[in-house]
Amino acid sequence: MNCEITREPIKIEDVYEKVVRREAGAVTLFIGTVRELTHGKKTLYLEYEAYEAMAVKKMEQIVSEMKKRWPDVEATIIHRIGRLEITDIAVAIAVSSPHRPEAYEANRYAIERIKEIVPIWKKEHWEDGEEWIGNQQGTKAYSGGKPEEEDLRE
Repeated sequence: MNCEITREPIKIEDVYEKVVRREAGAVTLFIGTVRELTHGKKTLYLEYEAYEAMAVKKMEQIVSEMKKRWPDVEATIIHRIGRLEITDIAVAIAVSSPHRPEAYEANRYAIERIKEIVPIWKKEHWEDGEEWIGNQQGTKAYSGGKPEEEDLRE
């Protein structure tokens, strides 16, 4: 599958190339970026960490779920880890399909599932502090440091 965790900047052209095909009349791209303000707090930068092997496995699971639900789609998910500055791309999802409704629906499904099951955390650095955030089901916000990998085993 075409899912990966990277420390390098995500290049949208490369993401697009992974799913473009002759039978696809639609390609949707979701690009998640680092925003400056969250709930009124000014973010300076983010640090993303992942249980990499499990994260890729879970992203591949999401693509498999998408293909079961929308058999004609092709998809890729790429998530960046490390230090990201404001406006940097944190995640990119590309979906191709013969028709646009399926491409839009599958892409939305992918980002929601990433938030639910993929073991990726971000440490938000603000002007007045910092905090580890884990949004996935079964995880919680950690303010004392990165969660241990043992906490994630299935």
